[in-house]
Amino acid sequence: MPNTPHQLAEEFPEHVATIRHLREVDGHFHRISEEYQAVNLAIHRAETDIEPADDFHMADMRKERMRLKDEIYGMLTRPEKVEDIP
Repeated sequence: MPNTPHQLAEEFPEHVATIRHLREVDGHFHRISEEYQAVNLAIHRAETDIEPADDFHMADMRKERMRLKDEIYGMLTRPEKVEDIP
């Protein structure tokens, strides 16, 4: 859904190029960004009553989205590893 709020590009507009790059080269980043998108879509569907959820489930989903977002942000802002040149 293109109109789903809280997309990664919307949350981190200054890191859009890095997000695209990491999704292509880093399997872990790709997996957690996919998880983020799935949880975010589930929250949106619940909030718009397409697939209603109780308050406890909504709170759990929001916590999971925040955990994933924090991990993604950490990966976006970590300094690049520079390998030693022999």
